[in-house]
Amino acid sequence: MPLASFSTRGDTPRLGKVFGDSLIDLSLVAPELPRDVIGFLNAGADAIARYDSVSRESGSLIAIKDVTLHAPITAPEKFLAIGMNYADHGAEAVKLGLEVPKFQLWFNKQVSCINGPFDGVVSPKVSEKLDYEVELAVVIGKTCRYISETDAPSVIGGYMICNDVSTRDWQLRTPTMTLGKSFDTHGPIGPWLTLPHELADPHALTLRTLVNGEQRQLGNTRNLIFNIWQQISYLSQVMTLKPGDILATGTPAGVGVAMDPPRFLSVGDVVRVEIEGLGHLENRVIADPL
Repeated sequence: MPLASFSTRGDTPRLGKVFGDSLIDLSLVAPELPRDVIGFLNAGADAIARYDSVSRESGSLIAIKDVTLHAPITAPEKFLAIGMNYADHGAEAVKLGLEVPKFQLWFNKQVSCINGPFDGVVSPKVSEKLDYEVELAVVIGKTCRYISETDAPSVIGGYMICNDVSTRDWQLRTPTMTLGKSFDTHGPIGPWLTLPHELADPHALTLRTLVNGEQRQLGNTRNLIFNIWQQISYLSQVMTLKPGDILATGTPAGVGVAMDPPRFLSVGDVVRVEIEGLGHLENRVIADPL
């Protein structure tokens, strides 16, 4: 059962264990557990064992519709994303004059872009090319460096959904892409963290994006060019990965910038991104308040 960060009536966020359309407040039934996901991951195997021991009968169930779900992780050390990691999306990029990379193409999403799973996404007043990208996000669970592909599964703390919201005009101004990927609110994640032992195969998940109910993207993680184990191993050759670090693993075809003509997001649009077995995010595009 997934691990959620939630609050009620505007109080301090805390962790809950999700059971279908309800959850149990872990601060009440397992008060010895940390109150945030990174703390939970740092607590290691003992915390996971205690978490697994919590059942439906452990405490009162709270309807998810009666709580506010927050981004599972709000202050990771790193939020990294890989570009053009599905062949069909790479083909879209070629049509836009970009080259498909020979190696893994990583860029930063600044952690200040992190947003809740159902919070508004701001349409910046300095951009006219707001776009969406559904992605499977991997959360690192153990500090690691020079990890092999074989051992990579052992350092994963969980999986969640990411909408790699992109301002395409800013993205294409510089080769790093970081600015176009890092506007405030442009990193919705969640709706919760699914622990690795609760997901049979992260390389066999259907991804989908809908804008105002219209399907725009449909793909499957089996079509990743560089799989999750390869991504973790590659990054760990460069940097120490730490609990809570977020890796967005790529998006399939169907992004708005590649349509003919391009179809960018506008204020009022509702973007829903889904991944099989992991739930969904749903964010309305809102006007820039500044």
